[in-house]
Amino acid sequence: MRDLTQTVSRWFAWLAGAVILFGCALPISIDVISRAIIGRTIVESFEIAGYALAACIGLGMGYTVTSKANVRVDILTARLPRGLRLAVDLIASLALAVTAFAFAYYTFDVLAESWRLGARSVSTLQVPLILPQSIWWIGFAWFATVACLTPILAFIRLLSRDMDGAEALISNPDLMDEMKESGIGTKDRAS
Repeated sequence: MRDLTQTVSRWFAWLAGAVILFGCALPISIDVISRAIIGRTIVESFEIAGYALAACIGLGMGYTVTSKANVRVDILTARLPRGLRLAVDLIASLALAVTAFAFAYYTFDVLAESWRLGARSVSTLQVPLILPQSIWWIGFAWFATVACLTPILAFIRLLSRDMDGAEALISNPDLMDEMKESGIGTKDRAS
């Protein structure tokens, strides 16, 4: 299950990168060139870039959970005994799951309201708002799925006394592990 969530999250993160590249950089470049040549914009890049940014945020959040890239200040918890540290990490993971679920719930509410009203953007593009909001919601729904699965899987591992497995799911790596992963300090030890 963890491999599947990591793989899907990675694909969504790559999709988010493509959305930013083609949803922001390309339209902005076209508008800059059109302003220089004909004196006006032709793509509405500001609007498209806003949609792309929202989609990128939504699509990237699940990857943040699976790669444990979310910001946590663990200066105090790092010094706690392992059992207590795991309990605090589980509480933090549950708090993230509740937050992710709230994001998914309220983004769906926005999407449903746009669908109900047939809402369109106020620009000359007249984009049906359900299009960008659907991508946004899919990202947040995946974020909620991953964020809710993580503490559940960690709790199951804790019940089966697999402390290492639970720790791998919900605990931040310590500084030495992060240095090893990034390759920092390996040259010093080799010499």
